[in-house]
Amino acid sequence: MKIGVHPNNLHLRLARLWPGAFVDLQPIFVSYAEGRDTAALLESGDIDLGGTGSTPPIEADMRGLGVEYIAASAPRPANGAIFVRSDSSIGSVAELKGRRISLIDGSFHTYLLARSLEGEGLSLPDVERVESGARDALADLLEGRVDAWVAMSPRLEKALERDDVRPIVRCGAAIPNRSLFWTLQRNGLSATETRAIVSELSRIGTEIAADPRAAAGLLASGDRGGSGNRGGTDVDAWEKVVRSRDFTVFPIDDEIIAEQQEEADTLLRHGHFAKPIVLKRPEMTK
Repeated sequence: MKIGVHPNNLHLRLARLWPGAFVDLQPIFVSYAEGRDTAALLESGDIDLGGTGSTPPIEADMRGLGVEYIAASAPRPANGAIFVRSDSSIGSVAELKGRRISLIDGSFHTYLLARSLEGEGLSLPDVERVESGARDALADLLEGRVDAWVAMSPRLEKALERDDVRPIVRCGAAIPNRSLFWTLQRNGLSATETRAIVSELSRIGTEIAADPRAAAGLLASGDRGGSGNRGGTDVDAWEKVVRSRDFTVFPIDDEIIAEQQEEADTLLRHGHFAKPIVLKRPEMTK
């Protein structure tokens, strides 16, 4: 089985380094740059399984690719925030109207921004979204090229320790922010394979929680030459990241599909999507 690994999905990034991970599925771990590439790699057959935030699979379904959800993490409320400079006049999300916001558009950043704005009677067209991509978004914020920055782990934890930026909203106040593990129906994973995926993700998550220091050491060492290599973040910093999240994983269920449907409906209201979509319930995906 070809399992996609990108830097921002720590569960699969750790699975790649974890002893004995997915051994019964004869895994081939495929590195790639970011979660938004997952659908294209699944479509081309370069990977059989990917893990992302909540938004990329909805984007894939909007393209008619036929997403099959396999598993979900527990909510990860600490994994995202919107920052402004400490000396900014912006004191709340309501004051983002007309401002330039740096984010990875089409990731969970878009949903976090949309839900945060919606709570203040605003919508995505009320701000200017600036794609951060591979740019140094923190430098863009500090140097005034943008007015706010949607950040995620591990840079979020570092930003929280700084004196020159401050958060105006945290993920947990706006969205569940789960990791979703998914494929496309066309890839034809069997029920036995999907159960094995859930079982392995759950096992690895339990072992990560039991020894977060070991997990942090693996992350600090980098992915040994893959595109996920982010060596340089020290073990102590990674341990904070690992301890801040719940690595519990469970099979997809109606609650998760309902959350995904709510996100799809929200992004439609904000004009991010041009048409509605009705997501399939788990029992309809086999």
